[in-house]
Amino acid sequence: MALTLVLAALVTGAAVYCVLTLVAARRYLAVAPPETPGPGISVLKPLHGSEPRLYENLRSFFEQDYADFEILFAVNRLDDAAVPVVERLRAAFPQVAARLIETGPAPYANDKVFKLDRMRAAARYDLLVMSDSDIRMERDALARIGGEFNDPALGMATCPYRAAPGGTFWSLLEALGLNTQFLGGVLVARMLEGMRFALGPTIAARKPVLSAIGGLDALKDYLAEDFVMGNRAAALGHGVILSSCVIEHHIGGQGFRNNLMHRLRWCRSTRRSRPYGYLGEIFTMPLPLALALWAWAPAWWHLVAATCVLRALSAWACAGWVLRDPLTARYWWLLPLQDLLAFAVWCAGFFGNTIVWRGRRYRLQRDGTFEAL
Repeated sequence: MALTLVLAALVTGAAVYCVLTLVAARRYLAVAPPETPGPGISVLKPLHGSEPRLYENLRSFFEQDYADFEILFAVNRLDDAAVPVVERLRAAFPQVAARLIETGPAPYANDKVFKLDRMRAAARYDLLVMSDSDIRMERDALARIGGEFNDPALGMATCPYRAAPGGTFWSLLEALGLNTQFLGGVLVARMLEGMRFALGPTIAARKPVLSAIGGLDALKDYLAEDFVMGNRAAALGHGVILSSCVIEHHIGGQGFRNNLMHRLRWCRSTRRSRPYGYLGEIFTMPLPLALALWAWAPAWWHLVAATCVLRALSAWACAGWVLRDPLTARYWWLLPLQDLLAFAVWCAGFFGNTIVWRGRRYRLQRDGTFEAL
């Protein structure tokens, strides 16, 4: 009976969380996007080798309908495989101000932060849009982001993203999870406590705000530098928002083992960055909890059935209302498998303190910093 009551309490909490997701999605959509142009923007793109769809991803930034912007690219060496792609785009769009910076090898573990810091120093404009190489934007993306920064109290904005899978079944499952589960947690956190973090794929920030948090160099030892960046900005009283601009995140097409290691790296990083929040993620997994309750105490099937319905509604609120994601509409029947896999990886994330990133092994420290092994 004790285990039954514990499981029932967890399932009830997860059901309540699903309801909160519905409310949070509606509140996010209720904020009208900006209509007036914003300030000049420097787009910062750290690159590391070639990757599938790199040309299409980068091209979307050259095609922006925005009056005043530049694009900066950074590579460690000019023989990087991404350089020919950049040069091809610079030749195709001569009207776009685009520069390529050779940074040399990073002196610390987080190579991305090193490249961003070098580009920040060379950027022409005060407003920086830091965006990963696997991001694709609609033509009005910079207009939306720039317009939001007409508010002088706004110091940082982070973009929700619609995950697009690579060519494997496992990346498809991961994309479904990102579009239905991960975003739900972001929306609920935004509603309950405001944005006190940022999401790594695309972050917009004013230069003075970055200086106030100690500069990008202060983030060099953190794996989850995006979370720390937003958290420090919010702690100093700078406005942080979840932007009205939804971007597209083209995740890698790894096989089972590499995808599992990628998920595990993310879980271990989250556990180190915000341990209590990681523990609370149990409530974001209603389906595995409901199935466990059903298997242990079938008489509670009413609660199980209601929770499964709420999980479906929550998934649609995120993927359908907010992201307008065709992937979830097509593969919704795979969500139970994705939820069970996500639960298993979440459990595994409580153990171990090493990760593999870009082929190298690192050790995660308790404070969220990491070091190469």
